[in-house]
Amino acid sequence: MAKTKTLRKESIFSLKNIVVTGLIIFYAVFLVIPIIMAFVGSFHKWNPLKGDFIYTGFENYTRVFTNDLFWSSLSNTLIFTIVVIFFRIVIGLGIALILYSSIVKGKTFFRAAFYMPVVTPLVAVSFVWVWMYNPQMGLINQILGTNINWLLNKDTALGSVIAMTIWKDYGYAVVLFLAGLYGLPKDCYEAAEIDGASGFSLFRYITLPLLKPMTLFVVITSIISYLQTYIQILVMTEGGPGTSTYVTSYLIFDEAFVKYNFGYASAISFVMFIVIAIFTVFAFKITSDKEKGGAK
Repeated sequence: MAKTKTLRKESIFSLKNIVVTGLIIFYAVFLVIPIIMAFVGSFHKWNPLKGDFIYTGFENYTRVFTNDLFWSSLSNTLIFTIVVIFFRIVIGLGIALILYSSIVKGKTFFRAAFYMPVVTPLVAVSFVWVWMYNPQMGLINQILGTNINWLLNKDTALGSVIAMTIWKDYGYAVVLFLAGLYGLPKDCYEAAEIDGASGFSLFRYITLPLLKPMTLFVVITSIISYLQTYIQILVMTEGGPGTSTYVTSYLIFDEAFVKYNFGYASAISFVMFIVIAIFTVFAFKITSDKEKGGAK
């Protein structure tokens, strides 16, 4: 009996070793090695089609910081990210509060309806909104009684893509905030109501502080996602008109897979990696400081 248990333990231990080893190999082959190759490549003139791999030092990084198109695309990316995150949180939290209240019936239906755009393929949604923005037969112009070419106008193109992205993604925040609301402790509200708090005071001093962890999660995941926005730009505007909707991910794609400047594209990627890391740490720090302040 003891021998059987020993053999079983050895078998489980061996299986664990195989699984862990497999995961390490998978992680190294598909994540670590490509990152190292890209980082090394960012210091080279790298064109796989011609077989060029020539060391150029910091030339690619110098080119990044002296390229007006990079700064223009970074500006568009930051505007896109900040605006979409703001409205995603405001709309998502607002709808979540309405669905959480007792005045709404059929909550399951509305929850599924609001989440439907999130699971719809982004390419398909982008094509539908291209039609909606059409100056002659688009739904938006027909409703407004105008004939604006939303996607070919420098003043409206970026805002039009932002509006589509907000519509597609706010349902994600609705579901997360709903989950957060259902997890809030009831005794906090009961104690606050005994002290005379009600309505907006409950929301301001109880609901919002308790939802901070969920809000932080939405902000962090949104920052990481939207700083890498690419597909809707490719489908709806291809960076135009001019460079009004050029974002950094589209610039990386253009340099790597259209112009085959893999070294330069790798340098832009690592600069964006630093930008994303800075924003993420900044968001963590703000929340952490507020929590410490609230704990005093």
